[in-house]
Amino acid sequence: MKLYRFLTADDTSAFCHKVSAAIDKGWELYGDPQYAFDAANGVMRCGQAVTKEAPGTYHPEMKLGEQ
Repeated sequence: MKLYRFLTADDTSAFCHKVSAAIDKGWELYGDPQYAFDAANGVMRCGQAVTKEAPGTYHPEMKLGEQ
């Protein structure tokens, strides 16, 4: 099965660490990173899609970050 996640966080080093941790667990970048201004909180937000091939069958109860 192919799994998909969209990682988001404020535009800080924490976002880079979140993406790096996913890559370290075998996730691959999918597409370009995204940036948007969060007007409600007054900060820039980042997003990055990642995918991963995994054995088994997808179930909505899966905790994708643990795969």
